[in-house]
Amino acid sequence: MKYSFWKDNDWTLIITILLLSAFGLLMVFSASYVLAYTDQNLQDPYYFIKRQVMWFGLASLVFLFVMHFPYRFYRKLSVIVIVVSIILLILVKMPGIGHTVSGAERWIRLPGLGVIQPSEFVKLGVIIYLAQVYTQKQAYIDKFLTGVMPPLIMVGVIFGLIMLQPDLGTATSIMIVAILLAFFSGARFRHLFGLLAVGAVLFIFFVRSEDYRMQRITSFTDPFAEMWGDGYQLIQSYIAIAHGGLSGTGLGQSVQKLLYLPEAHTDFILAIIAEELGIFGVLFVFICYSIIIFRGVVIGTRCKSPFGSLLAFGISFQLAIQIVFNVGAVTGLLPITGVPLPLLSNGGSSLLVSFIGLAIVANISRNNIRQQRLKGQLDEQVPA
Repeated sequence: MKYSFWKDNDWTLIITILLLSAFGLLMVFSASYVLAYTDQNLQDPYYFIKRQVMWFGLASLVFLFVMHFPYRFYRKLSVIVIVVSIILLILVKMPGIGHTVSGAERWIRLPGLGVIQPSEFVKLGVIIYLAQVYTQKQAYIDKFLTGVMPPLIMVGVIFGLIMLQPDLGTATSIMIVAILLAFFSGARFRHLFGLLAVGAVLFIFFVRSEDYRMQRITSFTDPFAEMWGDGYQLIQSYIAIAHGGLSGTGLGQSVQKLLYLPEAHTDFILAIIAEELGIFGVLFVFICYSIIIFRGVVIGTRCKSPFGSLLAFGISFQLAIQIVFNVGAVTGLLPITGVPLPLLSNGGSSLLVSFIGLAIVANISRNNIRQQRLKGQLDEQVPA
């Protein structure tokens, strides 16, 4: 059946993504220009926004391509995707290739593009891999040793490689999505409870294995006990949110971005949004996220292909988990894990991967709409 560009695309999803990411560009510039101007190595107020606009342009082109690329083809690429994911995580630790920031080895330097964060791409790779494997195992997904467990061994390897960086937030989000995909694949509840118990034990082990992780876990419960140490960033976030109030101080009028709030343009950009645009600005962000995630879940539910359904669910819930982790950190409800806010935080890797993932969801939706349109035309041709 002939493809209709205007009728078959999910414009609610597409417009919301573009609207939120364009808003993100505006807020990245507002939150970063003071830092960029005062940094002795940069001294260019447009440094961060120029790079983010470059990544936005690249991500938009990739989005257009992926949105029209048949999602079913990813089934053939799943093994390649997971192997490349592991290789990228290994390259992070290679001297001369890996790039270290503040003691964390999470990046690879690319000529002309700066640095990329492989773990962001791995999030999507794991979803594609699990969606394919669990689709193949539908006939015996209720059996733990042969159905549920084998692909999770690969996820465990990836979890370990990411923990070597170290990046507990990203590793934890990947494990949660893996368990959710097992659930949506039809795994038994007792198997899932067992996995959750093992995951909880691993989480506690890794938290207690490093003093700085324990400090992060405990400092968010009472940041004022260490107001000039581990609690400093969260306190500055509180000040930004309180300063913004209902309507905000006005676009560009944040005080906390004047080098008071660390990572104001990345992990804590929501605090700057709250300060400059108030509760209304934050509400706009949450409404956009709600639309995107809701559309993703609906698209997954309506998809006739188990692989497509798992892809849509996995991408949507990975996005939701990142939002929960970031908002929880900014508001002091969860420990600070360094997870960026999708489509809003400064960072090329996060923006590009978010666009690719959502483009896959848009392609699944396009396929759903076309099938529904074809069914409607066939129904009209059948005589009453």
